[in-house]
Amino acid sequence: MNARFGYGSPAELDEVSDVLRLAEQADRDGLDHFSTSDHPYLAGRLDGYAMLGFLLGRTERIAGLVNVTNLPLRPAPMLARTAATLTAMSADRFILGLGAGGAWDRITTMGVPSLTPAQAVEAFEEAMVLIRQLSGGGPAVSSGAHYPVRGLAASPVRAAEIWTGSVGPKSLAATGRQADGWIPGHAADWLSEPYRRSRAIVDEAAAAVGREPAEIATIYNLPGAITARPLPRTRDDDGRWIGGSADQWTEELTGAVLDHGAAGFTLFPTGPDPFEVSLKRWAEEVAPAVREATAQLTPAPAATV
Repeated sequence: MNARFGYGSPAELDEVSDVLRLAEQADRDGLDHFSTSDHPYLAGRLDGYAMLGFLLGRTERIAGLVNVTNLPLRPAPMLARTAATLTAMSADRFILGLGAGGAWDRITTMGVPSLTPAQAVEAFEEAMVLIRQLSGGGPAVSSGAHYPVRGLAASPVRAAEIWTGSVGPKSLAATGRQADGWIPGHAADWLSEPYRRSRAIVDEAAAAVGREPAEIATIYNLPGAITARPLPRTRDDDGRWIGGSADQWTEELTGAVLDHGAAGFTLFPTGPDPFEVSLKRWAEEVAPAVREATAQLTPAPAATV
């Protein structure tokens, strides 16, 4: 499968015109997905799911995800119904981004009881199982403590892909057992030791339940500038990717796909250029070049050592 190319959308209430324009531009230019965040406790932020549904309705080909869904504020049975509706109405262009929940000091301001880290991960894995039961199967039965549903009828709509934002070891293991994709978060660099350690946990958990580790795609949130001219170096003193010209991006991402098993990239543009300029370079120069360079070759599995 070709690597997927997307972007992280602006999401402030005063950026509505930009949000709409960029999604339509990305759709025309052949990008694979857009993403938005999920912080409903922030009064100046667009609601992730309302924004996602609206943009899917304004576009024709591009997929969308909330990167990642704040599960404590969107309980799994209701989230399953939302996912089924968005999948059906968008002709399978919905991806379910899912997280266990962070920023509990903010989450609890909305009247949600706080969970311990262990409880949050339990609920996270239960949610993935339940959402699949409520999508094209059923009746759903949850034996867990967090979503004690019994005999709830499933939607006939097939389950969306689930991409998780796992960080801790228990959450990473749940990703290996249940998810279709992993968004590395703090390990978001295929050359980093934190990535290799984290990916190993995903792979070991997948293998332990009889899954092929390669079934879990790695899709990177990737900040960086796409510059008109090459940069003297593309990484900073700490080894973090900072960007470069379209050719420099192409070389780097081709290596990420072929040598490290990367399955996709979500651009978060940095630098002085307007967002739409960076997005145009991403869609028209970087993505096609990487797709062409990797189309006839077999990528390596996601690196874990």
